[in-house]
Amino acid sequence: YDTLKDYNLPYPEAVFDLSYYRKNPQPFVELAKELWPGQEGGPRPTLAHSFVRLLDQKKCLLRCYTQNIDGLERLAGVSEDKLVECHGNFHSSSCTNPACRAEATNCKDDILDSKIPHCDKCGSVTKPDIVFFGEELPMKFQYLIEDDVEMCDLLIVLGTSLLVMPVAGIPSWVGKKCPRLLINRELVGDFATEAIMVKNWGGGYSRD
Repeated sequence: YDTLKDYNLPYPEAVFDLSYYRKNPQPFVELAKELWPGQEGGPRPTLAHSFVRLLDQKKCLLRCYTQNIDGLERLAGVSEDKLVECHGNFHSSSCTNPACRAEATNCKDDILDSKIPHCDKCGSVTKPDIVFFGEELPMKFQYLIEDDVEMCDLLIVLGTSLLVMPVAGIPSWVGKKCPRLLINRELVGDFATEAIMVKNWGGGYSRD
């Protein structure tokens, strides 16, 4: 957000507000220019991303649900059909006009040149397909999540605050007999709640 100080945003999150972006795209353009995955010197997949890819290669991965928009799971080589980027991605771009929604093939080049990207068909601003405030989660999430939580036989949760719904609800949606593994700096979400119940009252499910 340091890059955006000169833009006098009404609040920091406005940079990801769809209605604000339509009125003033430049702050997001400057931020996206820095964030766009795959650039030289940019973020690279970590061992955690490689672990997810290994599970995929060993045919042990039902699905990888990520709230990250950095595309590092994709860069690590996790299969497209196994990956659900819940808050969208930079891999594709679209027109922000609901009546158009055309694919925006020039969006990446424009943003990396600090230009405001416009739709070739209707002239409206375009943006990468990351989820802004005021937008629904991708249909892929809505289509897969119900069956996936039912089929899940081990849930692994990696590096998250579990604060942003609905994705934060996934650990509580899996079956009560499904083992859950949290790899994190602290207990979060209902992992913390169940740990307290087990420790203090002998309640909870003792599955974590």
